[in-house]
Amino acid sequence: MSTVRDGSPTSGDSGSAPGLGASTSPRDASAASIRGASAASIRGASAASIRGASTSPRSASAASARGSSASARGLFTAPEASRANALHAGAWWLWALGLAVAASRTTNPLLLGLLVGVAGYVVAARRTDAPWARSYGAFVKLGLFVVGLRVVFSLLLGSPIPGEHELFTLPEVPLPDWAQGVRIGGRVTAEQLVFALYDGAKLATLLICVGAANALANPARLLKSLPGALYEAGVAVVVAMTFAPNMVADVVRLRTARRLRGRPTGGVRAVLQIGLPVLEGALERSIAVAASMDARGYGRTARVPAAVRRTTNVLTLGGLLGVCAGSYGLLAAEGAGYGLPLLGAGLLAAMAGLRLGGRRTVRTRYRPDRWGARAWLVAGSGVAVAVLMIWANAYAPEALHPGVVPLEAPELPLWPAVSVLVGLVPAFVAPVPKENV
Repeated sequence: MSTVRDGSPTSGDSGSAPGLGASTSPRDASAASIRGASAASIRGASAASIRGASTSPRSASAASARGSSASARGLFTAPEASRANALHAGAWWLWALGLAVAASRTTNPLLLGLLVGVAGYVVAARRTDAPWARSYGAFVKLGLFVVGLRVVFSLLLGSPIPGEHELFTLPEVPLPDWAQGVRIGGRVTAEQLVFALYDGAKLATLLICVGAANALANPARLLKSLPGALYEAGVAVVVAMTFAPNMVADVVRLRTARRLRGRPTGGVRAVLQIGLPVLEGALERSIAVAASMDARGYGRTARVPAAVRRTTNVLTLGGLLGVCAGSYGLLAAEGAGYGLPLLGAGLLAAMAGLRLGGRRTVRTRYRPDRWGARAWLVAGSGVAVAVLMIWANAYAPEALHPGVVPLEAPELPLWPAVSVLVGLVPAFVAPVPKENV
């Protein structure tokens, strides 16, 4: 009798005793494998269906929860900036002008420093790598220079602020009789210096707010949003505004090139050697701008009937006069009754005049910028800061204008400080530039 080693029969018994299962034919093996595969697939499908049926409510609820949380994050998270959702340039300017109005209503150095911090944080969070975005640092340095210059003028020319704490006395230059009220040198007091610092800090904050608008708003896109009647004047203003950012970019580029070549970047000689290429670049840029403006038909106007021209002039001039008179009425105590209606009527007349005047300018707009919900939030935050600071002058004038005579330490008022923090809204709702993602 043959023996089986390792579960396989010997070659002599391969065809005998098929019922013992020691050896099977190829047809039987294939049939068994098919039956096993079908049974396994049926069992797996049924188990999977049972598990899916048992967990489908939970998975559906989890998916809906994830979808709702994602939509909530989308509402409170700023999207990545693109051409389709780019923020309107006018919104940045309204926000910056609101901060500037708030700065003009106080001399408290703590509030002014808070305004500068708000503007700097928003610029750091939302500026791009464009050439105009690099001008914010230049405006900060210009503001520091203004503070120093204001203090120097106070030291040399004196101040009408009386003071009791004398610091030192400068040699006084005698002046003729017709220069009464003006002095050079003389007594310098602590009250005089503190007043000069407060005044210079307010001017510096105004400059920094304008610098924030220059760093965040695209000048070319701002030009596209102007009415047709102001297009030519707007081109001149935009070219003037882009002069400083482009000059800063040229200076940085030349200083970097000199540093890579091992040449000094400081000193009078280095400034003179950098200044000539900067002026040359500005001249070449102006020629290129003039050529592009001529190619785009700058200065060409359409024919408009004489009656429309006269109506445009009357509405524009009358509207501007109404705006001036209404603004004076709002600022003066005796004109509060007629100031607001006159201002509103002047604005409506001026807008109608600009609308009619736009017929003379033959130009089209390609993909105009939209004023969306985020633009309203950004502009509204700046306007809110200005309105709240003006209101704070009514209930806390001492906190917004700390005394100089006698000297007293400034304090940070709570509600005016909270109103300044409203200006941080653009840092959270404005689209995030691709460089900061």
